[in-house]
Amino acid sequence: MQRTDHVNWMLSAALGTLARAERMHQQFLKLLPREGLREPCWEPPVDVLETEAEILILVALPGVAPDDVEAVIEGDTLVIRGRREPPVELRDARIHRLELPQGCFERRLALSPGRYAITRFSSHGCIGLRLNKSA
Repeated sequence: MQRTDHVNWMLSAALGTLARAERMHQQFLKLLPREGLREPCWEPPVDVLETEAEILILVALPGVAPDDVEAVIEGDTLVIRGRREPPVELRDARIHRLELPQGCFERRLALSPGRYAITRFSSHGCIGLRLNKSA
C-alpha cells in the first residue's frame, strides 16, 4: 500500500469515527428549556411492552431511585424526566473512565389515547413504569 493510500484510509476512518460520535451526541444530548435556561439533557434507552391491561416501560437509569423520576402524561405523550447525579465519590477521585451519562435526562413517548394510572418500581438498574389502562 502506498503512503498516500494509507493516509487517505486513516483520514477516512477518522472522519467516519467523528461522524458516528456526532450522531451519538445528537441522539443522547439535546438542549431543552428549563426555567428560562437551556440545559443539555440526554435520553435514556427504554423498552416498551404492552398487554391488554397495561403498558410496561423499562428505563435504563442505574443509580436513580424510582421516586426521583418524574413521569407525567402531557396530552398523548408520556414524559419521563429527572436528573442522574454523579456519585459523591467523584468529588475527590481521579477519573479513569466516565461512561454513564450524568445530569438532566428526559424521554418522551407517544401513547395511544386513553386513561392511565402510573406506578413506579426498580428492577436490575432500570426504573419501571407500569401504566395501567383505565376504561
